[in-house]
Amino acid sequence: MAHATLKTSYQLLSDRLNRFPQGAPPSELLFGILRVLYTEQEAGLVALLPIKPFSAAAAARIWQKTEAQARTLLEGLASRGMLLDLDDGKDQLFVLPPPMAGFFEFSMMRIGAAYDQKLLAELFYQYLNVEEDFVRELFAGGETQVGRAFVNEPALGGDNRLHVLDYERASEVIRTASHRGIGACYCRHKMEHLGKACAAPMDICMTFNGTAGSLIKHGLARSVDIQEGLDLLDQAQAHNLVQFGENVREQVSFICNCCGCCCEAMLAAKRFAVLNPIATTAFLPEVDAGACTGCAKCVEACPVEAMGLVAAGDPHQHRRKRARLNPDICLGCGVCVRACGPKALRLKPRPTRVLTPVNTAHRTVLMAIERGKLQDLIFDNQALRSHRAMAAILGVILRLPPLKQALASRQMKSRYLEWLLGSRSFAHRA
Repeated sequence: MAHATLKTSYQLLSDRLNRFPQGAPPSELLFGILRVLYTEQEAGLVALLPIKPFSAAAAARIWQKTEAQARTLLEGLASRGMLLDLDDGKDQLFVLPPPMAGFFEFSMMRIGAAYDQKLLAELFYQYLNVEEDFVRELFAGGETQVGRAFVNEPALGGDNRLHVLDYERASEVIRTASHRGIGACYCRHKMEHLGKACAAPMDICMTFNGTAGSLIKHGLARSVDIQEGLDLLDQAQAHNLVQFGENVREQVSFICNCCGCCCEAMLAAKRFAVLNPIATTAFLPEVDAGACTGCAKCVEACPVEAMGLVAAGDPHQHRRKRARLNPDICLGCGVCVRACGPKALRLKPRPTRVLTPVNTAHRTVLMAIERGKLQDLIFDNQALRSHRAMAAILGVILRLPPLKQALASRQMKSRYLEWLLGSRSFAHRA
């Protein structure tokens, strides 16, 4: 009977997690992970929480507890990274982050935490690296991706420095963030427990703004100033690590410094290459066939195996090779350009500029539409109690292209939304 009770609590929590656009397909491995991270009581309580940020008073009403009891539970969960503890300037708010990028990583950003991290590492590896459902849904479930590559700024030539936008620079994210937090790299920490970690730096996982503020407050990340953040970015680039961050223009919450051997995003990019699981930069490397010596340094450096060697077609040196790019899977990160000894590679702008969602709300709505989960955002209990939240969601929808508006309308089956979209179309035609 006790086992059935546990199963029920964790199944409810699994159902709650799958209201996010990026969910976590249920399996015995997922339940094993949740049992390590949450007690039975916590799982049942968290399963009742809304998607939108909420106050301790709201949680108390949902849980039928006093506000003091609810706050104690919420702060305990936040201290372990299972919730984010946010300050909107008026009230202390909490929010349940998605599994990734979210509390999966947070559980291993502080080495030696209360969890059995070796057991977690083994469960994460099986769930994310052996099973396919979770990473496929996370990285290849739609056109809008959770993360994007940042261009390696030192690899940019003089002309390209004029084309790169501020939000495409990891350095600009560091400079403009309200908070900057550094923690252990979840991916390499996980692989370390399995004896598979590479020699890339460990203490280099970057979080920003409200997310960083919560993690710093509870000791899951350490606060750094702008200069140390930029120094760590230089260190990451010197190790040929790719900057993979939240796929938004404003208020970026994280930038991971990824290797091609340990990191989930790069492994997914290789595993699901044709599905473009990572939003690319606005650039592509171009090979100068005459200058390329076929040294293969770019091939070794590329984290997603987009560079290869082919015969150079040199009549005087039949064995000579040269680099060749597969543009369909290239992230445009520029790591290969930095690695090229003879300077036979340079970055050039892509024919069409990559579009990046404005902020987290914009990206979340786009992902929800594409993954058939928009109704979970709209009809979230707490969202329905807030006209402001409803207006914000509908405002994003009304700015979408017509095709995505049609998808949204079909998913919600809402006459009100159809009227809004129809009114907008009529006004536009007028």
